[in-house]
Amino acid sequence: MTQNVTPVEAFVADFEAVNGLLAGNDLPWLSSLRRSGIEQFSGQGLPHAKLEAWKYTRLRPLEDTSFRPVNDADGSAGVASIPAVLPSDSSHPRIVFVNGTLRPDLSWLDALPDGVSIESLGQVIASDPEWVGAHLGRIGRLDGQPLTALNTAMMNCGCVIRVRRGVVVEAPIEVIYVAGLTDSPVAYHPRNLIVMEENSQATIVKLHAGLGVGAYFANAVTEVEVGDGATLRHYRVQSENRESTHLANLNVRIGKDATYDGFGLHLGGRLSRTDVFARLEGEGGHCGLNGAYLMKGREHCDTTTVIEHHAAHTTCREIFKGILDDEARGVFQGKIIVHPGAQQIDGHQLSNALLLSDRAEMDAKPELEIYADDVKCSHGATTGKLDDTSLFYLRSRGIPEALARNLLIQSFLAEVIDEVKDEAVREALMDKVIHWLPAQCFLAEEWTK
Repeated sequence: MTQNVTPVEAFVADFEAVNGLLAGNDLPWLSSLRRSGIEQFSGQGLPHAKLEAWKYTRLRPLEDTSFRPVNDADGSAGVASIPAVLPSDSSHPRIVFVNGTLRPDLSWLDALPDGVSIESLGQVIASDPEWVGAHLGRIGRLDGQPLTALNTAMMNCGCVIRVRRGVVVEAPIEVIYVAGLTDSPVAYHPRNLIVMEENSQATIVKLHAGLGVGAYFANAVTEVEVGDGATLRHYRVQSENRESTHLANLNVRIGKDATYDGFGLHLGGRLSRTDVFARLEGEGGHCGLNGAYLMKGREHCDTTTVIEHHAAHTTCREIFKGILDDEARGVFQGKIIVHPGAQQIDGHQLSNALLLSDRAEMDAKPELEIYADDVKCSHGATTGKLDDTSLFYLRSRGIPEALARNLLIQSFLAEVIDEVKDEAVREALMDKVIHWLPAQCFLAEEWTK
């Protein structure tokens, strides 16, 4: 990037260069949506520290690095083995994208149950533009969300999952994004759409994994509709490489008597931030929004959430736990909003972080904004180090110090990982935690038997 071109100008120029090649460019409504997105992005610019929601996170990689749009050659990069959350030998549906390109040769969608469709965004735009037009861009807003606006303009890949009324999907559905292995820094903008119709049930596991050591920028947006009486278990893992920038925006709408059970595990990335906006719009709805992050080196992880109660008799539970080592930095900003007339609300929010180094940093800002008088809401945040007494107790029983520290970290994270309802996913997430920890972590499993 030359000194005369700002990051915003560079992204706008990229849009003008590739707009005619993006899926659905011949559809007036989609062309209008894309144009609105780039205009909003150009007008707002990149988020900066003077904005309250971004006071702890600066998008320095986007200022320092010039990213080109991904191309077909990037998508055909050789992948020796597919990164995954669930065991590769299990017979569950799986759709895989490499640098923003759908890879049918790495996907497995042969045994989908009736009433379930899993396709790329481009496929759905081509086969059923009227349906996708009725859902795409209907939940997340562009005003005040410049990165969502940029994604709306540039969305060049993504997964569309539709579970029809009353269908119960037994096996988890895995969505995998693999990035890296390119000759220069690239940017891709996946747009995911999940529609759970009335009284349906499904488990979706999404993974963003980075291969190689090169820089790249993943700007992901996901829209989720959970219809009346439906249940979605939505588990996300971010395991990007150490030079990556991962920015994600998740928008969820929850209907009457519906349940959204969400969990995010963050294990890498030079800079990662996830914004979650959840709206409880029907009585009896529940939102579970939990997560864990493990950062080391100079990695930066920001989780910012807003849960809005628009209807009475709705509940939410939000627990986030973090491990920060070396010079890593963690950020948690969580807000629960109870709107006027939304009575009989039960909301809980908690942020806990462990600092394994004196140079690590944690910033937490939990908030409640309540405009009703019959509610039960709580929030809290703690930051500290490993308990010396507990560490001494384990060492006095003959457990080596490094292993004792790992056991305490595992115990600390177990509370939030136990919030994952699917047993297979829960075990897979804990396995990733164990492999992140140093010093012969596998021995910890033997000590806990």
